[in-house]
Amino acid sequence: MTTIRRRPAARAAGLLAALAISAGALLSGLPAHADEPGGAAASTEAPKVDLVLDVSGSMRAADIQGRSRISVAQQSISEVIDALPAETEFGIRTLGATYQGNDKAEGCKDTKQLYPVGRTDKVEAKTAVATLRPTGWTPIGLALRGAAQDLGDGPTTRRVVLITDGEDSCAPPDPCDVARELASQGINLVVDTLGLAHDDKTRKQLLCIANATGGTYTDVRTKEQLTEKVKQLVDRAGETYRVAPTKVAGTDACPEAPLLRPGVYSDREKFAEHRVYRVPVRPGEELRASVSVTPDRAVARDYGVLLLATDTAGQELVRGTDAGSGRTDVASTGVRWSAPGTGDDASASPSGTGGADGVVCLVVSNSFAAEAGVQAAPGLPVELTVDVTRASPAPDGPAMGLGRGWILLLVLALAGLVAGLLFGWIARWRIAVWREN
Repeated sequence: MTTIRRRPAARAAGLLAALAISAGALLSGLPAHADEPGGAAASTEAPKVDLVLDVSGSMRAADIQGRSRISVAQQSISEVIDALPAETEFGIRTLGATYQGNDKAEGCKDTKQLYPVGRTDKVEAKTAVATLRPTGWTPIGLALRGAAQDLGDGPTTRRVVLITDGEDSCAPPDPCDVARELASQGINLVVDTLGLAHDDKTRKQLLCIANATGGTYTDVRTKEQLTEKVKQLVDRAGETYRVAPTKVAGTDACPEAPLLRPGVYSDREKFAEHRVYRVPVRPGEELRASVSVTPDRAVARDYGVLLLATDTAGQELVRGTDAGSGRTDVASTGVRWSAPGTGDDASASPSGTGGADGVVCLVVSNSFAAEAGVQAAPGLPVELTVDVTRASPAPDGPAMGLGRGWILLLVLALAGLVAGLLFGWIARWRIAVWREN
């Protein structure tokens, strides 16, 4: 009896296996929808971030939610260390942390590497930060040079995150000049600055440092804002370190606009301005572009970012928009547009291939406005990503896409029907056997 009972089960398993194989064969004929991996080879380097912390005497001031500036910074950095991505190489450099004397010349040399850039022992790094006590002067320029040495050279972007409550008190070297010097060396170094004090001199200097290296400036008011911003900057290092942005200057009209090849580009755009770039797109190719505009200072509520692709005559091909209300870290949008292939109907787009010369014009516009008392210059940081690839296979029309859906539905319905009949037959057979016994 045992042998008799196993045979239907074995037959059922065989039928189900055959059905699965058949369904798999049918489904394998359907087009894949996931993008194929491509583009530039992944970097062999890990993202690198060096946090430069001001531990000068002024950090004792207790004016951030009733707490001292240094205690707020220490708690924020501790939380950032806890949240570090596993692949990020992170280090900490201090300024004004060790010299306790009155000799300014000696105090202005006071910058050291507290924790080396590399894989982070979180307990060790947090302990090192917790032991810091505000002491000396503020040699920001010297600290930036030290941070550049901490991060070393390489093909990918390194980030310095500077947290300070005042301007450099030790110049020369002037920190703005140091930032320009580092930028001119082509070492792919970005400095983001965060100010814990809110006077105009400090704000102007930190903006200058950030602008010189393509970084951002943030006026910090709370512990939560500091923690969140540093986390965002560390995460951004992981997102952008693979490709160092190329500096480019957009124009106000397409004919004079710079010609961009696939890559990542950085620019500056004034408030409520538009800037234009050109991208060659040949028949049968697909343009993929995205833009991010960073409000690196206080901006008015209600704003938007527009990325528009047009032909050389100004006819719109496709657009992407992003809008918001309130202070955000970044506003981003993107577009995709496929040029008709050779022999395709030219009416598929207003000018066939995007223009008589196969060029698409990318227009970046923003509707940001500076809050009262905030400097409008220089422009906001813009990062533009451009890729041109073989056009994705597209259905001829709605009916074709619907037909593919019906094929999948019919396969699933057939599988369910056969499985139901099969298990029903097995159940009836088992009942019959049970009655005979």
